[in-house]
Amino acid sequence: MKPSMLYEALFALIGERVPLHIWGPCGVGKSQIVFQVANDTQREFRDVRAGQLDPVDLRGLPRITSLQTEWAPPKFLPTSGKGILFLDELTSAPQMTQAACYQLVLDRRLGEYVLPDGWVVIAAGNPASERGVHFSMPRPLRNRFVHLHLEADLPEWCRWAVRADIRSEIIAFLRFKPALLHDADATSDQNAWPTPRSWEMASNVLKGMAGRSGTSAAETEAQLLEGTIGSAATAEFVGFLRLFRQLPSIDEILLNPTSAPLPDEPSAQIAIATALGRAISDQSVAKGLTYLDRMPTEMRVLAMRDAVARDRAITSTPEFIRFGIEHAEVIQ
Repeated sequence: MKPSMLYEALFALIGERVPLHIWGPCGVGKSQIVFQVANDTQREFRDVRAGQLDPVDLRGLPRITSLQTEWAPPKFLPTSGKGILFLDELTSAPQMTQAACYQLVLDRRLGEYVLPDGWVVIAAGNPASERGVHFSMPRPLRNRFVHLHLEADLPEWCRWAVRADIRSEIIAFLRFKPALLHDADATSDQNAWPTPRSWEMASNVLKGMAGRSGTSAAETEAQLLEGTIGSAATAEFVGFLRLFRQLPSIDEILLNPTSAPLPDEPSAQIAIATALGRAISDQSVAKGLTYLDRMPTEMRVLAMRDAVARDRAITSTPEFIRFGIEHAEVIQ
């Protein structure tokens, strides 16, 4: 499933209290999507790391009341309201801990404890191919879930990245090298590799190194990137950064849209269009479009999609309305 399809599936089924298990490689955004659904449906989100639990942790501790033993449930199990009880890293938990979830997932209870009606159980885990801490999920537990599989998708990640303020250099590079959005070799013992999560960390690396110059800063930046996305991806990305940083500045483009230099290389055009999409506002859209009119149609559409995703006020400008009419067949 693409992230948008998973979001739609979760949104549709949580009201029916259908227990779901999300499979996917590490760093692809499983927990972020569940959190977003909880936020958008105004539900509480409780993240329980199953790999950190022992079987007895779920039921709680016994105590004597009126000469009978009763169980005090753990605080992380809700008692009221509505929300998502998220059992993350479920396949990293030993099978005895997973077996303790049987009753909670299907019957919505653990001994005397009853999960409130407004809550739904959602779990997530990595497949064995990821070579993490993994315990096979018992068949009875598998049969208690609807199973969904999440995969990375570049266009959807780019739309998210624009709104999340991911550095435009990274968005432009991945548009030019889409295979590097998620390029994990599960047979390798390398410490870092490209995933949606590690590219977000790489964006923070670039933000932290912004304003530093000189050979030492460049070497430090390259080593930080290598420790985040791996050596192979870093080699290509650093080369792209050199090109990106030689392009006309966005300020220059918006000041002189008819005379600012126009790159010929496709990678440079993607970089400029992505950077403009990050910078254009309802006040500067006219000048931005003047420059973009000198570029191929796909670059104009790319930049305006990014701009609108970031600032909906742009759609009310006469310039965007005219642009939308002229490119109605490709802007959807």
